[in-house]
Amino acid sequence: MIIAHVVSSLAIGGQEKMILDLAAGQAALGHHLSVVSLAAGDAGPLAPAFEAKGVVVRHLAKRPGVDVTLGVRLARLFRRERVDVVHAHNRMALLYAAAPGKLAGATTVYTRHGPGVGSGAQRWFRRVAGLFLDAYVAVSPEMLALARQQRDCDPKKLLAIDNGVDLRRFHSDPEARAAVRRALGISPTAWVVGTVGRLAPEKTYDLLIKAAAPLLGAESRLVIVGDGPEAARLRAVVTEAGVEAFVHLTGKRDDVAALLCAFDVFALSSKMEGLPLVILEAMATELPIVSTAVGGIPGAVADGQTGLLSPPGDVGALRERLQMLAGDRQRARALGLAGQKVALARYSSDRMVNDYLALYRRFGRGS
Repeated sequence: MIIAHVVSSLAIGGQEKMILDLAAGQAALGHHLSVVSLAAGDAGPLAPAFEAKGVVVRHLAKRPGVDVTLGVRLARLFRRERVDVVHAHNRMALLYAAAPGKLAGATTVYTRHGPGVGSGAQRWFRRVAGLFLDAYVAVSPEMLALARQQRDCDPKKLLAIDNGVDLRRFHSDPEARAAVRRALGISPTAWVVGTVGRLAPEKTYDLLIKAAAPLLGAESRLVIVGDGPEAARLRAVVTEAGVEAFVHLTGKRDDVAALLCAFDVFALSSKMEGLPLVILEAMATELPIVSTAVGGIPGAVADGQTGLLSPPGDVGALRERLQMLAGDRQRARALGLAGQKVALARYSSDRMVNDYLALYRRFGRGS
C-alpha cells in the first residue's frame, strides 16, 4: 500500500512518537510510507527520525489563517503519489486532508489522540470533515466514548485502536539506573519519583511538585524530564516549596529509556490526556504508576493492580498514593511487574501496526 500520514507538524511529542512508530512499522513490512507536515517554517525536528526509518517526509506548509489553497495542494500530492490511504492525525490534519484524500480516491482514516473539545465552530468543521472519512479512530475506549458523546461523525465509522510503543526499547537496566543516578547526583539507594513529558499547563506538574514536596529529602527525589512553556513557573513552584535540592528538572532529554530505569515510581498529574505513550513505556520498564484518572489512563492502569489512580486536581490524594508506595517497596515492585505484563500483552507497536493495516484493508484497494 501507499500510505500518507498527515500531521500538523513533526514536533517532539507523544503523538508524533506514536506516528513515527506506526509509520516505521508499516514501512518495515514493505509498504510505501510518507508523512506530510503542515507546519509553518520547516517540517519539524522529528523529520530526520522519520527519514531514517524509510519514511518520505513531505512539507506542505499551511498559510496563516484559513488556507484555501492547502486542500488543493494536498489533493494534487495524493493524486500524484497515487496514495491508497490518507491517515490524518488530530484536528488540523483532519480538516485539511479528509476531503482531498477522498476526492483523490484514497481510503481516509482519522486518529484522534487527545480529549480537546474545541470551539463550537471547530466541532462543526470536524463533523463536516467526518463526512469524508471511512474510519474515525480513538486511541482508547475512553476517547471513543468521548467521540460518541460529541457526535463527531457517523457512529458506524467509530472504533478504538489502543496506542502502542516499541517495547523492545524499554526494560529494566541496572547499569543505566546507576549511570543516570550518578549523572544526576542521586544516591543509589534513594527512592525516586519520576515523570516525563512536555511542560504544558494541561500536565499540571505543579500539582505533582506540591504533592511530592513533603516526602522529599536526601534519600527521596523527584525528577521531571521535559521542556515547555511551564518550565520557568515550575522552577518557581519548586523554590516556593523549598525543595530545590531534591527536585531535578532535567529539561529536554533524548535518553528517556535510560532515565526511566533510574525511577522507582512513574507519576503523572495531568488534568487531561488521551493515552500517553510514556505511561506504556514506564509500564514496560517495570515501574508502578501513580496517576490521575483521566482520559485513557484508567483503561491502561488498573487501580490497585498495576498502579494507583487519584482524582485530577487533588494534591492530597496524589501525595497519599506516592507515600503508600514509598512505605511499601514490595507492593510497588509487584505493581510494576504486573504492569509490565499488561504492556507486553496489549501495547506493543507491532500490534498497533497490524491493527491499522487491517483497518486500511477493510476499506482499501491496496494490499
